[in-house]
Amino acid sequence: MLKQHLQLKLGQKLAPQQIQLMKLIQLHTLEFEEELERELEENPALEVAKDESKEDEYSSSEDNYESEGTESIETDFDVNEYIYDDEPSYKTASSNYSADDEDFDNESLLTEGQSLYDYLMEQINLININEEDLKIAEYIIGNLDTDGYLRREIKAIVDDLAFSQGIYTTKEKVEDILENYIQKLDPSGVGARGLQECLLLQIEKKVSSDKAVSLAANILRFQFDALTNKHYNKIIQKYDIEEEDLKDALEEISKLSPKVGGNFDTQTITINQEIIPDFVIQVKDGVVIPMLNSKNAPTLRVSEEYKDILTTYSHDKKSSEHKQAALFIKQKLDAAKWYIDAINQRQNTLLQTITAIVKFQYNYFITGDEKSLKPMILKDIADITGFDISTISRVVKSKYADTPNGILYLKDLFSDSLTNDDGEEVSTKEIKNHLQEVISKENKRKPLTDDALVVILKEQGYNIARRTIAKYREQLNIPVARLRKEL
Repeated sequence: MLKQHLQLKLGQKLAPQQIQLMKLIQLHTLEFEEELERELEENPALEVAKDESKEDEYSSSEDNYESEGTESIETDFDVNEYIYDDEPSYKTASSNYSADDEDFDNESLLTEGQSLYDYLMEQINLININEEDLKIAEYIIGNLDTDGYLRREIKAIVDDLAFSQGIYTTKEKVEDILENYIQKLDPSGVGARGLQECLLLQIEKKVSSDKAVSLAANILRFQFDALTNKHYNKIIQKYDIEEEDLKDALEEISKLSPKVGGNFDTQTITINQEIIPDFVIQVKDGVVIPMLNSKNAPTLRVSEEYKDILTTYSHDKKSSEHKQAALFIKQKLDAAKWYIDAINQRQNTLLQTITAIVKFQYNYFITGDEKSLKPMILKDIADITGFDISTISRVVKSKYADTPNGILYLKDLFSDSLTNDDGEEVSTKEIKNHLQEVISKENKRKPLTDDALVVILKEQGYNIARRTIAKYREQLNIPVARLRKEL
């Protein structure tokens, strides 16, 4: 039986404009430039202001429009709202962007490159091979990953060839084409099914008469597990060699590449991109000055051409065609005005956040000493700015700052805190730096275990558990003691 009843619900939904603003906030400089270009292409009512001196001309014509007293078209918006737009406020504050406008112009270079796939296809098409084998070879090349490895099982490739290409072959045939054609191509090591095979393919192309190269090949072929686990004494005993001989062999192995496809780009575009800082932080006479990179503060305005068109329609009669055209223009002008406002909010949010960070880490920016870094979490900056923690997270994500001490990744300034033996709160980043320093000075023949590191850091005033040491070591990409061992 159907029943009617009232139900009161309290909910919160983000408007599309708010969602778009959040996306704009988290974009770094290069992505932001691309987003601006896309928006300028999609909305003809939005344009970059090139000559701001003309602003006076447009504002001075206000009396002319008002004095004519013509009947305006019936639309639910005010024409004057779009004709006389104020300049975005963020452009009037000189501290919002760097004066060094041209410093970053050439820091991102796009150059046409060649993918690993195209490079291999060029070579395979020069080989004298029958049509069916060529198709199999092309299919194998298409299944290589970005590092040049064939990660798929041969049986799966055989099945795919049958179903998708109509080529019925055998596992042995595919392996034969892989080993005798694909793996003979340049770069050496391409088409390998694992690290051991990749290194072997490279070492086998070297001069085998060389003692160190021959020993390296034998180690890779027969003692790979001992090598990866750094059981050097076992290798020395196995081949009855001196330690210096093993060192020479290891030096040859270190020259090999584990990722032979690393010099190629999979999308046929090679991006030679340096980091473009989103912020510029200067220190002058003991004062830390945070600014936005000028590329983060473009001057946008509503298109003058669209303003003129809208004015024309407002003076015309109430034809249905003109109404539709006016409504279309209204939509574009609405979008342009909102986008300018969104950019305004983005810049203000970025500037307030970097100002709060600089204030919190003032001593660090003055001294440049990482030991001056205070423990700082997102909530600390959120409390200063009044923004939500998620907003702060979006601001610092993928953002960099150009400081007197070099390019700085903003996220590196944030860290938790631990209490030392003196009862003082210290940043976990400081502890990680101490840990890294201790490991860098250790005896590589007898690397320090995590237990030994606990004792050393405790002597320095940091009472940390072994599992915490292991966690920090992994975060620093430092392997366990056994794998740090060297001859």
